[in-house]
Amino acid sequence: MTQQQIQNILEKQRTYYKSGTTIPVRFRLQQLKKLYSTVRKYEPEINEALKSDLGKSGYESFMCESGLALTEISYLIKHVKKLSKAKRVSTPIAQFHSHSFVQPVPYGNVLIMSPWNYPFLLTIEPLADAIAAGNTAIVKPSAYSPNTSAILEKIISECFDEEYVAIVTGGRKENDALLDQKFDFVFFTGSKAVGIEVLSRMAKNLTPVVLELGGKSPCIVDRKCNVELAAKRIVFGKYLNCGQTCVAPDYILCHESIKNQFITEVIKQIKLQYGENPLGNPDYGKIVNEKHFARITGLIDSNKVVFGGQTDKAKHKIAPTVMDNVTYEDKIMQEEIFGPVMPIITFEDFDSVIDRLKSQPKPLALYIFSKDKANINRVTKELSYGGGCINDVIIHLATTSMGFGGVGDSGMGCYHGKYGFDAFSHKKSIVDKKTWIDLPMRYQPYKSKIYEKLLHIFLK
Repeated sequence: MTQQQIQNILEKQRTYYKSGTTIPVRFRLQQLKKLYSTVRKYEPEINEALKSDLGKSGYESFMCESGLALTEISYLIKHVKKLSKAKRVSTPIAQFHSHSFVQPVPYGNVLIMSPWNYPFLLTIEPLADAIAAGNTAIVKPSAYSPNTSAILEKIISECFDEEYVAIVTGGRKENDALLDQKFDFVFFTGSKAVGIEVLSRMAKNLTPVVLELGGKSPCIVDRKCNVELAAKRIVFGKYLNCGQTCVAPDYILCHESIKNQFITEVIKQIKLQYGENPLGNPDYGKIVNEKHFARITGLIDSNKVVFGGQTDKAKHKIAPTVMDNVTYEDKIMQEEIFGPVMPIITFEDFDSVIDRLKSQPKPLALYIFSKDKANINRVTKELSYGGGCINDVIIHLATTSMGFGGVGDSGMGCYHGKYGFDAFSHKKSIVDKKTWIDLPMRYQPYKSKIYEKLLHIFLK
């Protein structure tokens, strides 16, 4: 799509938004219900697209993509009326007589740029939030997941007129053309490097953004924990979608005293969950493309592999892999892995782990497996990270009642449920002052000592 075509779409959306059509809650509800039914209608095709792009099974596609998207839409259908209402707040006595309220309003014309790793979920979920908040939207899915982009285009085109919600497919040329436009709000999910570019480009027009990025999310396995259960849950989260999950445990910080037991349990769980030959398991996915396959395999040090390591270049498959005796200086620790490779670093002193993590870039997620309440409290209260779990991984992002987002290097802003509605809304603070009385103390000339005393009382 050319820059002129993109400009034309945005101009039509500006005109449509100015008409006020998207503001009534009844309209928003109609669009959310239409989106819900259309997603349900195309579930088989969504599954096929995700299988083609990422090798996902139908079960995983529903569990991690279309099912979660439908959950978000359902939440918004149920709560959008309440979320859209003005919220009355207390008014100081100095403003007598008046009442104050906060009114959520749409930003206006928004851009949603989604990634390739969960290409359906991370497009439809923020789009539902944008619709619920009353915006128009241009959606730009990733070029790395073309089959999912095609079904997204089919769904969006069937549901909405282009002047309301439009989809722009393509690669860097289209991305550049979109970032050259002046939007009222931008929602981006992807890498830190591209996030910096998005933020820089939007700064020129003072456009607010939400950035959902990533980073090296640590997973602490403390000496006082259920090692068997920890291994089971970590294997699930680490190798889900072949490790191509922004909140996957990137690396393991394991207490030296239980390391051997932990590795034994991890290997056991890989075999139980993925079989003796994961590369031949039809429910085990693939790396998205040759570029990322080469990048991930380049991070693997064969001398430190204690399990896995097998690859199939033709199918872009990497077996679940475990690396032991890893140090912070190893190549695999220099960037986010975003693949099915689990490096294990050992520790003896918990204080040193906390000190080290405080000096690292703030991750999108952090996990701790422990029965030690003091250690758990230190992690939850002293360390800065987007979100996480105690004695589990990943599941915090599937809760609509909590915001999901990063901090620092891992992003800014959050969404999901109410937080998603809030992300795509501006909250106007309004005072409704009554006309039947007008206190004179705020007006010049300031002569009365009585007024001065009253002012001190009112402003306390």
